[in-house]
Amino acid sequence: MDAESKASVFKSGILSIAIRWSNRLIGFISTVILARLLDPDDFGIVALAYLVTALIGVLSNFGVHVALIQNKNPTVAHYNTAWTLRLIQMGVAALVVLLVAPLAADYFDEPRLTPVLRILSLGLVIAGFRNIGIINFQKEMRFDLELRFVTLTKIVSFLVLLIMVWQIGSYWAMVFGTLFQKSFGTLLSYVMHPMRPSFSLEKFKEIFSVSQWLLIKNVGVYLDQNLHKIFVGGISNNAIMGGYTMADQIASLPGSDLLGPINRALFPVFVRVKDDLRELKRLFLLAQGVQTMVVMPTSVGLALVAPEAVYVLLGEKWLFAVPFLQVLALTYLVHSITTSSSYVMITMGYVSRTTLWVWAQAIVFLIIVAPIQSNIDTIQIAELRLLTVFGGLFLAIGMLKKTLNNVSNYEIIITILRPVLATLIMAVTILAFAELTEFQALTLLSLEIGIGLISYFVSIAWMWRVVGQPKGAESYLLEKVLNFYKKTCAPVLLNLKGRF
Repeated sequence: MDAESKASVFKSGILSIAIRWSNRLIGFISTVILARLLDPDDFGIVALAYLVTALIGVLSNFGVHVALIQNKNPTVAHYNTAWTLRLIQMGVAALVVLLVAPLAADYFDEPRLTPVLRILSLGLVIAGFRNIGIINFQKEMRFDLELRFVTLTKIVSFLVLLIMVWQIGSYWAMVFGTLFQKSFGTLLSYVMHPMRPSFSLEKFKEIFSVSQWLLIKNVGVYLDQNLHKIFVGGISNNAIMGGYTMADQIASLPGSDLLGPINRALFPVFVRVKDDLRELKRLFLLAQGVQTMVVMPTSVGLALVAPEAVYVLLGEKWLFAVPFLQVLALTYLVHSITTSSSYVMITMGYVSRTTLWVWAQAIVFLIIVAPIQSNIDTIQIAELRLLTVFGGLFLAIGMLKKTLNNVSNYEIIITILRPVLATLIMAVTILAFAELTEFQALTLLSLEIGIGLISYFVSIAWMWRVVGQPKGAESYLLEKVLNFYKKTCAPVLLNLKGRF
């Protein structure tokens, strides 16, 4: 890969991160405000509804976006077929949601769930009409356009949601806010992209040949990520469910906001170099190192400062969710080590292997929890979720080595070793500081974050220097930071110096 291509990948990665961060930042601010205005019980009702609609949606998801991205030269017929398949998927999903709404209300013992699900089913249909052309924002690595699309959708929907919360003051504000967001996103997709898809199934066999494994994989991903919440909803009240879901959302922030954007930028690059196994291996190890270096301390740090963070951000009424947040943050930490492996396997055409991996985790968790569901509490469900995800780590590494057979265990361990050791040092430092000092929650939280950052970066920089400053995640990030400084900050400083 030449220097220009590397720069393009880095720029795309930065834009992709900006997309996710702007999306999550607005969503996080919205969540914090809603947490202050509404009760955990309100969040619990909506969380149960999202579990049902997401399950039905994934059961009919053909994964057409991946089929279009993998196709280097898609025609108009491919896009029309993909759009038609997705519309059929959403229509069927909406119909099923309508039918199962009373059953879901009975299972969760929540009669208010039925009308909520009926309203949300309309949102599925509206989302099905979204312009398929915006997939090209990712395919062509035009993340600047995707950033504009995501940010505008989120900001407008956020403002409308605030008005609804102010006027309605209950969970219905969140329901109608979701409906508005899907409607506005669909409308904006046609404003921002000129493609006008039409009904067609001309390329059905070609797209479905790629999508059939993705369909099975997506169901497995849903079960792997949501079975624990389904069990929690079955044994607890709405308030506990609301707190658990809130903890899960916050715990996923480091992984989804940092890993997701990087992988979105890397996936098209993996596809381009898939015939050069040496280059693919280099890119994989680099991505693995960068992701572990960033997400591991973030997830562990979140678990360590959870009591102060929940109190400061959400308020005292949410403190019962702290143990959930601490366990779930460690769960998402394990995902940070396996995310790139999944993209490599998809790139090499082994979607079946990633499917087997997520299904194995889901089935093991189901086998463990289902027989003892009535005899365990919510925190134990979270702990069993962590246990099964940790077991899935070894399966993922084994499948990766089978797919990319020029990668060794030693290379994988060396790639993540320094971030692991630096994170342990950071954790000990934060725990010792919290034990020896007494401050108000906001002050303590600020100091813990600052001390954690300093101890982590000093530790990892020292270890990198001791081993001779090898090429890898540290050198890559340092190079990008220095280039950013030279191109952006230095000219500004020189200009200011010239003026004064």
